[in-house]
Amino acid sequence: MARPVWTGVLTFGLVTVPVALYTATESHTVRFHQLERGTADRVRNRRVNERTGEEVAFGDIVKGFEVEDGEYVVVEPEELEQISPGRSRTIDISGFVDLAQVDPIFFDRTYYLGPKGPEYAKIYQLLTEVLERSNRAGLAMFSMRGKEYLTAVRSEGGLLELHTMHFADEVRDPRKEIDDLPDGKAKFTGQELATAEQLIEALAVEWDPEAYQDTFEEQVRKLIEDKQAGRELTLSAGPAPESTNVVDLMDLLRRSVDTARTGETAAASDSGSGDSRGDGDRREGRGTEAGPSTSRDRAATRSRRTPKTAADTKSTSTTAKADKEPAGAKKRVTAGGRAKGEDLSKLTKGELYKRATNLDIPHRSTMNRDELQDAVAKAGRGSRLRDAS
Repeated sequence: MARPVWTGVLTFGLVTVPVALYTATESHTVRFHQLERGTADRVRNRRVNERTGEEVAFGDIVKGFEVEDGEYVVVEPEELEQISPGRSRTIDISGFVDLAQVDPIFFDRTYYLGPKGPEYAKIYQLLTEVLERSNRAGLAMFSMRGKEYLTAVRSEGGLLELHTMHFADEVRDPRKEIDDLPDGKAKFTGQELATAEQLIEALAVEWDPEAYQDTFEEQVRKLIEDKQAGRELTLSAGPAPESTNVVDLMDLLRRSVDTARTGETAAASDSGSGDSRGDGDRREGRGTEAGPSTSRDRAATRSRRTPKTAADTKSTSTTAKADKEPAGAKKRVTAGGRAKGEDLSKLTKGELYKRATNLDIPHRSTMNRDELQDAVAKAGRGSRLRDAS
């Protein structure tokens, strides 16, 4: 079990709950050492006097705030220690705010808040329940590691989460930061708005965080493995995207909707439902098209669609998730977890990526969804041939 980074009490009104704070996220960044080229010698950073070039001991270093060129106000570490907020023992909630009123830009880091002992479970669950029902978050000032934070305590899935937040003067004004930010409201035709809404609806997906992978980190690790083994790494990159011409906007919107709808129709036909959408099921007029015949069909096709991922090579194909098997049905499973006769086109990119990982397919992190499907299919066929021999 993880160790808490802080322990104390959470208070609201006259209610007090002993809690522990845990880190909620972690980074998987590949870390390198700096070496001198052509050697295995580490390169170290040293604190050197800029004028004399001599190394300075850590105890002889103080902080200085430059007020004019070459003139500093010197501050000793002890002086900063005296005015630092110290370590807070209490998260004192001063009020509860509607989460709909808080812009996500204010949220910074996320921590888990858990009860400090089983005897506090009832109070903890009571606060969790009422926050979730009201969709509100408790606001509190909180000090940790020599810094003071504005925090929001909210409920998510039966758990309390503490978010450190940015203060108002830490959020930059976009009008001052973005040179070409549109001024005023652009005029769109009803046809443009309706078609753009259709495109967004056609590409709507259910949120599945497992479907998204950090492909760059995997590429870095693969590069290290290949270089260590003396292999050459081949990367594939798609063409650079071109900016949309305003004159062609309506045509591009229509073509995008048609592409998404074509994939949606193909997914529906692959599912074996026996339903097909002919010309009679689609009506045209004022630049709009009819969607699936029922809301149930619309939800089904939406859940099958694969979300886009940040891969170098992009794919516009859509796929369907595997249909549920009837009770008692048996499958023969081959290497990589693939059942014999399984339709890989119904798997999401995330599911195909897991299969490719199990099959140890090289360069999988550089592949788009279609390339992953082909590679998994070929690897599966090779595995069955080996089993048969």
